[in-house]
Amino acid sequence: MSEPLTVVDMHTGGEPLRIVTGGYPPLPSGTILEKRAYVRDNLDHLRRVLMFEPRGHFDMYGALLVEPNLAGADIAVLFMHNEGYSTMCGHAILALGRYAVDEGLVEVREPVTTVNIECPCGMVVASVEVREGKAGAVSFESVPAFLFARDQRVVLEGYGQVGFDIAYGGAFYALADCRQFGLEFGRDPVRAFADAATLLTETLKTSFRLSHPDHDDLAFLYGTILTDGHDGSGGRASRNVCVFADAQVDRSPTGSGVTARIAAMHAKGEVIIGETRLFESIVGSRFEGSVADETRAGDHTAVVARVAGRAWYSGRAEFIVEDDDPLREGFVVR
Repeated sequence: MSEPLTVVDMHTGGEPLRIVTGGYPPLPSGTILEKRAYVRDNLDHLRRVLMFEPRGHFDMYGALLVEPNLAGADIAVLFMHNEGYSTMCGHAILALGRYAVDEGLVEVREPVTTVNIECPCGMVVASVEVREGKAGAVSFESVPAFLFARDQRVVLEGYGQVGFDIAYGGAFYALADCRQFGLEFGRDPVRAFADAATLLTETLKTSFRLSHPDHDDLAFLYGTILTDGHDGSGGRASRNVCVFADAQVDRSPTGSGVTARIAAMHAKGEVIIGETRLFESIVGSRFEGSVADETRAGDHTAVVARVAGRAWYSGRAEFIVEDDDPLREGFVVR
């Protein structure tokens, strides 16, 4: 490190977002996926500094703003976490929408300011409510999202046969009812959910082949979302927990996960265009999800999902690394 790393910390529904505002060296020009690969291969020590202890923690999440490549993009972002770099992150989009308005990165318009955010999965459009110059609630419209595999089954050690779907919401997720694992929200510890979800994810990574029509770099299973089996209708929120990357637990309802759930529900005829569904996280925070439009992703029937939530600031910081610090690149304790 040649200079301190500066950050703005936010959270969306309890899920942290550490936005890097300084300290990274300039990146080579190229596509967003090329930038993602460059950061992964050449600057990953900076991710560990910011995400891991003693400056972060096992479940920290980060966003690095980079030079946009797509025409019309206001900002571009790389997402980072305890394992590496994601292709999409909805809670980060909700926070970055507000951040872009507050920092003057876009022309502010009332009552709604649009922020075009280039992500590794494509362009995501955020809409920020603005009143008297202050940003409030944020929603975004997803990249094309689709149900990839429906009503699949796998045998898991200790649980027997488990049913699941796989859906894409900017990243691929396995979707499964937690009751199959003998789990109940509000009764069982988060660790039990994390263990069950991780086992399903790791099993499917080795046994279930994924593909994406746009790019091979998008064709990986990011995590598993365990649900309470409810569809979020009738004013009753569906509780879910997303366990992604290296058993990282999302505190929010998960924006890309809500997108994937909406895509799966639409494909099954459980939600139509314009219907709003509620999704609740393990800490009680909520996102709204709906189908904004129908579209296609290659050969897949797909939807554009709209997800809404709120983000808040939690701090600003400057981090340094001393050359003789034996733990300078960070560590994790789980």
